[in-house]
Amino acid sequence: MSEPKQLFSASLAKDAVYKSGLRSFMEYRDLGIEPATHGKFRAHTIRIKKESAGNHDLHTTGLHQHLCDFQMFYVLNGWIKFVYEDHGEHTFTKGDCILQPPGIVHNELDCSDDLEVLEIYSPAVHETRVVRQMPEAVAAAR
Repeated sequence: MSEPKQLFSASLAKDAVYKSGLRSFMEYRDLGIEPATHGKFRAHTIRIKKESAGNHDLHTTGLHQHLCDFQMFYVLNGWIKFVYEDHGEHTFTKGDCILQPPGIVHNELDCSDDLEVLEIYSPAVHETRVVRQMPEAVAAAR
């Protein structure tokens, strides 16, 4: 049996609506590809909420992992700093593209108030799991 054919989709900037989402200090603009791909992918732009600007104590997510098959983001504006399992700390700036392998443990440590990223992942709906400590720390403690 073949998979359903993808549908045409267009999300126009003039119609952009940002809503609350996974992170309380961020807002998300859904780009409409989830229905067009029958739930295989989701794409959205993410930015810092105006009321969260200047409060960098909020700009962290805690250690977590996404149980998905594919996740990438592209920095459209500003900067964002992460720490990754087996890869340490990285600061990404405008124009950087990052592929996060499935299940990699990471934490957003901080970001600029003008941060905006494009994120694409698959499947459209997947679990985000809180992690208590980096896997290296668990291995070192044994």
